[in-house]
Amino acid sequence: MTEISVKKRIWGWFFFDWASQPYNTLILTFVFGPYIKSLIGDGAQAQATWGFTVGLAGICIALLAPILGAIADNSGNRLRWIWLFSLMYVVGAFGTWYAVPDMSNLTWVLVLFGIGLIGMEFATIFTNSMLPDLGTREEIGKLSGNGWAFGYVGGLFALVIMLTLFAENPEGKTLIGIEPLLGLDPAMREGTRFVGPLTAIWFIVFMIPFFLWVRDPKHTGPDPQLIKHALGDLGRTIKRLPENASLFAYLSSSMFYRDALNGIYTFGGIYAAGVLNWSVVNIGIFGIVAIITGAVFAWLGGKADHTFGPKPVITVCISILTVVAIAIVFVSRDSVFGMAVGPDSSVPDIVFYIVGAIIGAAGGSLQSASRTMMVRQANPDRMTEAFGLYALAGKATSFIAPISIGIVTAATGSQQLGVTPLIALFAIGLVLLRWVKPNGQPVTVESV
Repeated sequence: MTEISVKKRIWGWFFFDWASQPYNTLILTFVFGPYIKSLIGDGAQAQATWGFTVGLAGICIALLAPILGAIADNSGNRLRWIWLFSLMYVVGAFGTWYAVPDMSNLTWVLVLFGIGLIGMEFATIFTNSMLPDLGTREEIGKLSGNGWAFGYVGGLFALVIMLTLFAENPEGKTLIGIEPLLGLDPAMREGTRFVGPLTAIWFIVFMIPFFLWVRDPKHTGPDPQLIKHALGDLGRTIKRLPENASLFAYLSSSMFYRDALNGIYTFGGIYAAGVLNWSVVNIGIFGIVAIITGAVFAWLGGKADHTFGPKPVITVCISILTVVAIAIVFVSRDSVFGMAVGPDSSVPDIVFYIVGAIIGAAGGSLQSASRTMMVRQANPDRMTEAFGLYALAGKATSFIAPISIGIVTAATGSQQLGVTPLIALFAIGLVLLRWVKPNGQPVTVESV
């Protein structure tokens, strides 16, 4: 068999980001989430329902992610796990098609949505752990940034296709003024519901380069006590985490700031739908702006990471996002930063578009640099387990942002006040970052 070149393996790895991004872009944030708001009607109730759904999926991810990572490191074959979670991604994505306007099966659809979300997150753990195999310590920052940028571009293309050809506005037309393609019925919101099949098909097609070109260099023989050994290794790793102050501080910091960032992404669309009365098409345009800035700044952030290291990039991005989280609370249909505006004013819309651009820019750079920082902090011999812990850090409190937003929104009846927990999460993450060493410190994990 012909040896696969390093360049092909890198591009194959990039294609996971391209293939998987639409679940975040189309389903979680800019199309399906706002569509759920249109079904439920009341913005606060929709935001609370969405928060509890995403929060429950986050709990499942938090409980299983490090265990799966440890098992993968012991079994030595990450690709078969990626196949399994890819199947969950496809089933969950396609299932959102069944969210009919009468909401007769909404609970079942939200369960399928959660399955797809869990599949995407678990697959990401295993693909992230392959990053150190693609280049040197000095190269991985740029590789991570390029991967995130490539993924954002994929999400942008998918969103443009969705908005121009399928998702209908209240008049039953797409962004370019045509009826949804394929004979989809606007009255049954089939154009918008097609977000599920489109996301599933997109993933299937664009994962082909990944599975053709990416190889797992870690292979071990069968282990009849695989789970026992994996859990033993995981237990020792967790027990000894406090000995590595830098890794412990980084996992703690990322636990909060990544939860806050995911909260902004998860609730941005529903917030705009409920507070600004935006349609799915308007929110899609907002998404295009955010994705473009996200792609550009993920690429630029990768270059900054390569030059200065990931910690300065992370610090600047969290600071910017903290200010943005505060600003969001003060933007509504009738006022902007405390100044009253008329019901027909475009000022709230313009300000929110600008906010979206900033979120995209800072978020893209932050996610790329965070992945690089984890590689610098982790034990090279336990990389998948480390990214399982990284996922645990991202998900151990991942239910806090959505569930706290759900609780505050339900308690106050206000979507604006409902998103205030994000401010505290960003601030905590920024404070904890001060104890993180830029290049990490040696980690020793006892062998089984």
